[in-house]
This record gives sequence, C-alpha cells and structure tokens, in this order.
Amino acid sequence: MQNLKIHFPGKLIFGNGSLNNLADEVLQLGCSRALIITIEPLLPQLQAFLKQLKDHNITTTIDTSIVQEPSFTDFYNLLQRVQPVNPDLVIGIGGGSVLDIAKLVAAQLDNEQTIQEIVGNGLLKQRNQKLICVPATSGTGSEVSPNAILVDDADNQKKGIISPYLVPDVVYIDPLLTISVPPAITAATGLDALTHCLEAYTNKFAQPFIDIYAFEGMRLIAANLTQAVHQGSDTEARSQVAMGSLLGGFCLGPVNTAAVHALAYPLGSMFHLAHGLSNALLLPYIMEFNIPAAPKRYADVAMALGCKKQADDTDTAKLGVKKIRTLIKDCGVPATLGEVGIPREAIPQMAGDAMKITRLLNNNPREVTLQDAIDIYMAAY
Repeated sequence: MQNLKIHFPGKLIFGNGSLNNLADEVLQLGCSRALIITIEPLLPQLQAFLKQLKDHNITTTIDTSIVQEPSFTDFYNLLQRVQPVNPDLVIGIGGGSVLDIAKLVAAQLDNEQTIQEIVGNGLLKQRNQKLICVPATSGTGSEVSPNAILVDDADNQKKGIISPYLVPDVVYIDPLLTISVPPAITAATGLDALTHCLEAYTNKFAQPFIDIYAFEGMRLIAANLTQAVHQGSDTEARSQVAMGSLLGGFCLGPVNTAAVHALAYPLGSMFHLAHGLSNALLLPYIMEFNIPAAPKRYADVAMALGCKKQADDTDTAKLGVKKIRTLIKDCGVPATLGEVGIPREAIPQMAGDAMKITRLLNNNPREVTLQDAIDIYMAAY
C-alpha cells in the first residue's frame, strides 16, 4: 500500500440552492477583482450572483471562451486576455473543462513556469490567487481534485497536470445547477463519475479510506442516474448523482483512474468525443478484461451497482458488467465505437496513443499490452 495523500478543499458547501450564498463567500475572502470562467448557457442562472457582486463594488470579468475540451493554445489565449485584469479571485462555474481551465488560470496568472513545465505530477510550485469552483455538471469531480487535463497542440495528446495547488480554496456544489443539463450530457458525465469511482475501487493502488468514497459513489450513481437522465427536474435524483460525482472526485487525487481513462483519451484527442462518452464506450469491455486479475474487487463493484451476490466472485463480477451495459442502454448512450463513427482502421493508432498514458495504465489491476489495447478496441467496435 502506498502512502495516502489527500488534499481537501479549504471549504466545501453542498446543497440545493447553495449558490445563493456564493456572493457572501466572495465577500468573506476580501477580494475585489473576480474573474469568472463559465459558459454562455449558465449566464441567466448567474445574474443574481453577478448583481450581488456588483452591488458590493466587486469588479467582475466574465470569460465564456471554453466550449470544448481545452488545448494548450486555448489556455494561453485565455490567460493573455485576462492577465491585464489582474484578478485576485478566479471562479470557475461549469463542467470539467471550465473548472480545469479556471484552476490553471488561478495558478498561472503570476507564475513564471510555463504550462509545459508543469505537466506531470507535483511540478506546479504555487498558486497565489484565490480559487472557487462550482460544478454545473455531475461528472468530472474536477472541483475537488488536484488534476487538470489539456490537449497538447504539439502532438494532439491529452496531458495531465497534478498538483495540490490545483485544489480550490472553496467549493460550492448546488445540484440545482445541473437541472438544465440535457439528458445526453447528464448520462455521459454521470457515467464518467461512475468510472472514477469504479477505477479507484479496482485500482492496483486502492486505499481503504478511498474505497469508502468509491463504493458509495458507485451505489449513488447507479441507483439514480437513469432517473436524472429521463426526469431531469427530479431534484432528489440530481442531488444523489451530484454527491456520487463529488465522491468520485475525491478518488482522483489519492488513487486516480486506470485503463478505461487511458484508452478513452485517444477518442477525445483524435475524434473529439466527449470525455464521459469515451469512458462509457470502453467501460464494460475493460471490466471484462480486468475481472480475472481482481475478481473479488469486481464482485464488490457489482454489489455496489445493485447486483445480488453469487456463490462465486467471478460470477458476481460478471453481473456487474451486465448491469453497466443495462445502465448505458437505459441512459440512451451509444454502446459501440462503430455507433459513434470511429473508423476501424484508426484502432492501431488509438492503441499506440493509449499506451503512452502510463501514469494511468500503471494503476490498472491487469497489465495492458499494445495487443490487449487493440483487442479491447476491437471488442468495443
């Protein structure tokens, strides 16, 4: 067992309607110039918050330029635009891409390190600006993780930046913000959060403390995601999935993900598939691949998903794979690479790119070779 290291946010508020208290939080921080990174569709829901800041003479700059998984260039362009503003507070309100960018902007506003110099684990050395993150989807868990992901324009590969300085000072999770999220995005982000929990629980470096979060996260999401997808105004279902996503986010720093995420990355970088959808497409196939190496762990996964325990761990684990396939179908998510237009001839390059994601593949309970990666993609086709 490796040493357990957890960097929790300084303060976390969770609850329906909690966004109403965010302005008071900003006032308590004593900041006067706020940069708000968000997306256009959320602006109507933020008007009351923005008015409160204005009424208290807090200067606000709003950026809505991040509309897809961001690249190094996207980050640099945004940073150059906002540096003259010299904000003393950065607030990210949106999905994982928005939150990742907000975390990096807060760290890099006055940091002499380039983005290339901080790619990797523990290389970022500072963050001087205050940082608040508010997720508007239930998926990435970025609001509580030390991770941020960017696409490197030089090689079109997703690169991870991991540092305790990327963990926000304050996190507000208001599940009511997710009510406007469309069904397809609700499904994909929810399955992403489920994958965070599942890959942490079955990880080669799993930790008993994190197992508690991972198991409960799987249980909450599996029991409530379909309802959140089909009845988006169900505040109880939204709240339960949001809590599951939060628990998945806590898994990312101390343990992190494994082969599902590693093999999903090329789908995003090469074909611009949404991250959650990419994970969902591969999850059941990699579960099948991993079960022989960790049958007891995958049997526990099946139990968390609501399956009945069988006499044999492997049989129980297989029920978990069946449950995941049912959940994917019930949420209306595509089940094969062919359905989303991935060309079969791209599989060798995808496999080669996936094998470069060693920081995640090293966590997998079963070693993945290049041929294994090709076989998994073929099975998922």
